[in-house]
Amino acid sequence: MNRSPYITNAPTVSSIMFKVLLALLPGIIVYAWLYGGGILITLALATITALTTEALVLKLRKRPVQPFLSDYSAVITAWLLALAIPPLAPWWLVVVGVAFAIIIAKQLYGGLGYNPFNPAMIGYAVLLISFPVIMTKWPAALSFAETKLSFMDQFNYIFNHALPASISMDAVTSATPLDYLKTQLKLNQSMDAIQAAPIFGVLGGKGSEAIALAYLAGGLFLWQQRIITLHLPAAFLGSIAAMAGIFWLIDPLQFANPGFHLLSGASMLAAFFILTDPISGPTTLKGKLYFAAGAGIITYLIRVYGGYPDGVAFAVIFMNICVPLIDMYTQPRVFGHEK
Repeated sequence: MNRSPYITNAPTVSSIMFKVLLALLPGIIVYAWLYGGGILITLALATITALTTEALVLKLRKRPVQPFLSDYSAVITAWLLALAIPPLAPWWLVVVGVAFAIIIAKQLYGGLGYNPFNPAMIGYAVLLISFPVIMTKWPAALSFAETKLSFMDQFNYIFNHALPASISMDAVTSATPLDYLKTQLKLNQSMDAIQAAPIFGVLGGKGSEAIALAYLAGGLFLWQQRIITLHLPAAFLGSIAAMAGIFWLIDPLQFANPGFHLLSGASMLAAFFILTDPISGPTTLKGKLYFAAGAGIITYLIRVYGGYPDGVAFAVIFMNICVPLIDMYTQPRVFGHEK
């Protein structure tokens, strides 16, 4: 007679995290193709910072270093934060953000498995609040930038904050579609006139559409590998689409359509790689739906009425705070007991 446990060869933490890193590669490749190799520099710098700070704190805590560094969790935090900030951000901004995420948001709570907040989103929120001007300087996609920066130009700008004498920073930067949309709406421009600007593509921004679809492909890979379920991504994207659809139907001249919000900003990255963090999210099925739907609604409201172009980080952090309450009220009935 067979005896429990019936689950064999359970995946290790390192194998799960490694597949998450693989799933991010399509988005990184498209990102580098559209915006240049600066993102690769930022990713490398973020990875080194994450591993170094994690090892240092583990030493101070008198914990073994190698097992925790080899689980790839610090690398995932580094990559998610690096992909969320401008690819030409100065080196010290990357170091500060990643170090804060690893030391404060992760290790001071006890390390992997004990952090109540998503470390990458905490690091991003700290940078956005502390250095708002730098965090809004995004480069234009190479396909339509007035002046194209080479890999060495981007390297020099990241580490020396210097461009060739013939190149102006205004010629290589551009407002993000979300930022441009919000600014132009405040100037009483109509939606049709705004979306006729060259930074917009078919639905979202030029470049950001392709990156979003690459993240979607990576997310579906994680689902196919049974690393994640589709409950969180579907609830998050569905709530954004529902909110955008309602407002768009009410006044299409003042509100963008659902497709724009799904393919702009960090919608796809958040849906498949941030909200699906098993540590800082709910444990119940119903709780996951509430958690992701709430994050989607808050994200949309910040985009439309808030002071920041995108609200993913703040939405995720706020819903992280609500996780204990969500879990408490969504526990399923114990078999054999009344509800």
